[in-house]
Amino acid sequence: MEKIKIDSYQMFVLVVLFEMGSAILFAPGSQAKQDAWISILLGLAVGLVLFWVYYRLYKFFPDVPLTSYLQILVGKWIGRFIGFLYVIYFMYQATRILRDFGELLVTSIYTNTPLFIINSLMLLTIIYAIHKGLEVIARVSELFFIFIYLFALAGFLVIMFSDLIHLENIKPIFEYGVVPVIKASMQTTIYFPFGEMVTFTMLLPFFKNQKKVKWVCLGGMLLAGINIVITSVVNISVLGVDSFTRSTFPLLTTISRIHFSNFLERLDVFYILYVIIAGFFKITIFFYSAVYGAADIFKIEDYRKLVFPLGVIILFGSITIAANSSEHIDEGLKYISFILHLPFQIIIPIALLIIAFFRFSKRDK
Repeated sequence: MEKIKIDSYQMFVLVVLFEMGSAILFAPGSQAKQDAWISILLGLAVGLVLFWVYYRLYKFFPDVPLTSYLQILVGKWIGRFIGFLYVIYFMYQATRILRDFGELLVTSIYTNTPLFIINSLMLLTIIYAIHKGLEVIARVSELFFIFIYLFALAGFLVIMFSDLIHLENIKPIFEYGVVPVIKASMQTTIYFPFGEMVTFTMLLPFFKNQKKVKWVCLGGMLLAGINIVITSVVNISVLGVDSFTRSTFPLLTTISRIHFSNFLERLDVFYILYVIIAGFFKITIFFYSAVYGAADIFKIEDYRKLVFPLGVIILFGSITIAANSSEHIDEGLKYISFILHLPFQIIIPIALLIIAFFRFSKRDK
């Protein structure tokens, strides 16, 4: 383990930035149309339960990451194999998110810049941050957290005073029944973004105060979930259901419609600043978890030796993962939830917790 400790506020900020991350870019739960915000609330509720599973595993093994206690619970070789799969999963997530943010930047403002250049610049910054260590990343997150919230609050107020919000667009509630809401939650919002907290099973051992872990992380998830719900309601209210469901980046479309007092417009640049900051922290946490997990599995003392090689894999993976943006998004909606998210976020952690309960209860007896 790195000889560092993260305090409560830093962990809270990391959770909020990680959870909001790319969830603000897209429209999670859009399959439920104007009830997307309800789908997000349902996903949040299930996500909180899932975090309880991760937290209970942490309570059994407070000093080691997921890749270590896998070997304790299911055996050395099987545990290493599953841990290696988790490393690949974290790398794949970092790859997808890097592609998400790269696509947005290329689509919105850097229209003549190759995707490879955008992704390379982002990843070089992340590699430098990981070389500096998790403590430095946590400290930087404190500064940017205030910056992001000030801009988010200002943007929300501008949208309100621009008379763009039409709350009738979110009605009627449950027009198509409860089934589409539950289906949307099962397809997206449980896994994205709330189930992604499984990544923090690699980071919780760095937390300074073990007694506060549960409330700090749950508080961060709640705040992030409320922010995502508010964003979803604002997007639906401004764009209407049809534009909301068709738009690839609904919040960008919402911000582009701001015209306040005939002089305040073209606020896309502030949205892009958020995108760069949020993308940086979300990719960094996935990337750091993959690097640290690989170092733990292969018994490499200095995890920094793996940063550049794995970074090259993530960079080229972000370019080759899909032929275009539509294929990339379609793949994420149709296949990834059940092929990757379901086993890694739900099935394996619950199975590990059951094994831990039985093993430790027998030991106690």
